[in-house]
Amino acid sequence: MESRILLIEDEPANIAALSSILREKGYQTSIATSGEQGLQLLTRVRPDLILLDIMMPGIDGYETCRRIKASTEWRDIPVIFLTGRTETADIVRGFEMGAVDYVAKPFHTHELLARVHTHLALDHLHRENERLLLNVLPASIADQLKKHKGIIAQRYDDASVLFADLAGFTAMSARMGPSELLQLLNAVFSGFDELVGKYGLEKIKTIGDAYMIAGGLPDPRSDHLEVMARLALEMNDNFQQTTSPFGTLSLRIGLHTGSVIAGVIGVRKFIYDVWGDTVNTASRLESHGVSGRVHVSDAVHQRLQSRFEFEPRGVVDLRGRGPMQTYFLTGARS
Repeated sequence: MESRILLIEDEPANIAALSSILREKGYQTSIATSGEQGLQLLTRVRPDLILLDIMMPGIDGYETCRRIKASTEWRDIPVIFLTGRTETADIVRGFEMGAVDYVAKPFHTHELLARVHTHLALDHLHRENERLLLNVLPASIADQLKKHKGIIAQRYDDASVLFADLAGFTAMSARMGPSELLQLLNAVFSGFDELVGKYGLEKIKTIGDAYMIAGGLPDPRSDHLEVMARLALEMNDNFQQTTSPFGTLSLRIGLHTGSVIAGVIGVRKFIYDVWGDTVNTASRLESHGVSGRVHVSDAVHQRLQSRFEFEPRGVVDLRGRGPMQTYFLTGARS
């Protein structure tokens, strides 16, 4: 996809020359002839880079840059000052306003294009790193890690934890080739990923053929358990559709609610993880569950029984947890 450059410049000759140079190199261009017009244009078009003059009618380039960098929506757009003001104090002020570079007029075409190309490449690399980071960590946790080094940990008194496991996967793995096996696992987990995003919950990790989700963190929400229950029911439906050609696979789900500790530890290959008795209980509910069913604790039943249908399972002796009254979640009340 072609990069778009916003040119904020009031001199017609410079506008014509710059537009021609940029378009010849394959860049799309948008043009504003004042700082005010440039800011208005930003509300409609998001460029990949801004070339900004300083001396303009109305608000000057410094103030325009300050307003751009003050906006959470625009502040990540790289700004290059393109100006005849080349005193050291002017250059320093430009960088203090948040510009990434400073090109003097009259400009050299090759130098200008080289700087534009460099900052577009750096910005692309930065956005790709951000995308990869947000695939690993929740946005709020990623922001904390950028600002503070060390352990990030927080207690959540009201959270929900779900474990899902593919029953029969180990036996199937002995019969299938590795490529086909991983394609199946990827299809199943990709479907779960989409559902987690749809319901605004937090995927924690995959562990072999198991999948772990948490609700109510890192950003607390009062409806996390109800949303998690709806997710669990839809996961079962999604799984059956995805794996129906294979026939021998089924899904066990365990769900519990309570307090947890969540955060990031370590310095290499870190992940956002969740710890505590609530996590252990949810895991045991899954491992002691029944294929094709959503196995939940009495705490889940107590909170959701007015909005969902349940089937009593009876008292189950959960390994490491002891006897517990449990239920099967069967559907939402009409």
